Amino acid sequence: MSLRFYELTRRSVRTGPEDKVYQVVKLARVIDALAAEGISVEDALAGVRISRNATSCPATRVSLNQIIECYRNVNKLCHNPRFAYGAGLRFHVTDYGMYGFAMLSSTNYRRTMQFAVKYHQLATPLAEIDFKEAGGCGIWTFTPMAHPRIDASLYRFLVEMQFGITVSLHRDFMGPSFAAQELHVTYGAPDDAPKYSEMFGCPVLFSQSENQLRFDAAWLDRTPNLGNEITYLTVVELCDHLMEDLQLRLGLAGKVRQLLLTNLLRPLSFSDVASNLTMSAEESCAKKKHLSATWSMNCAWKWQLDICVKRT
Repeated sequence: MSLRFYELTRRSVRTGPEDKVYQVVKLARVIDALAAEGISVEDALAGVRISRNATSCPATRVSLNQIIECYRNVNKLCHNPRFAYGAGLRFHVTDYGMYGFAMLSSTNYRRTMQFAVKYHQLATPLAEIDFKEAGGCGIWTFTPMAHPRIDASLYRFLVEMQFGITVSLHRDFMGPSFAAQELHVTYGAPDDAPKYSEMFGCPVLFSQSENQLRFDAAWLDRTPNLGNEITYLTVVELCDHLMEDLQLRLGLAGKVRQLLLTNLLRPLSFSDVASNLTMSAEESCAKKKHLSATWSMNCAWKWQLDICVKRT
């Protein structure tokens, strides 16, 4: 697809927590960690509306709401203070498909960081992430998503699990000796704060302005052992297509896409779509522009689908 189409999808659509578009791995890994603690998986899935068998099926798609509900259950069921971090360490680049493969095949670690931020939506994001260098450190900043079901306890759970995920992924593509230098968290020191440095393998600073994982920036100067430029560029192109497909399934774009799919033999106009979505002429200009961009995006997608159908 064209660069114009790709940029349009990135700007015009945002993920909704109710959209069932994400692979189940971010739920499955935590369920496996809970089972290793000897705790009932069925209890962890209460209210999540998904079966245990479905958590191991590659075709299963879940929403952020379902993952958050599962994590709320897990956080209540497990009283191991190291659980969230340990569950995060269970994640590896192979759990992230093409997103993980791109990080593994990158030939420059600074470019790896840029890629991870740019394509983070492919990683079932429960937090916003950002990366920068300052004071001789590589600094990852994590901000858990705003959600009515994320209370202070679950917020802490998400931050500590993200620390574990980040350390594990860096060890996968940088080497097993990778370690954080310092962790910053926005929440206050818990009762077991003296154990945190031992638990995470580095100093932990509480009541900070941001949640951060800091490491020696010298790691970024190393040469990736598994990097391959041709492979990396090929995989990034595949990630572009995955982003396009994901965006076409989300929110307003997903609704327009569904209308087009169910009316393949009957051409739909812009007015038809607006009418089906119960959008009145009095609605805001911004919303109309959103629908217009979404309409253009889906028309481009349907045009390609029509070509494929005619060739079969």
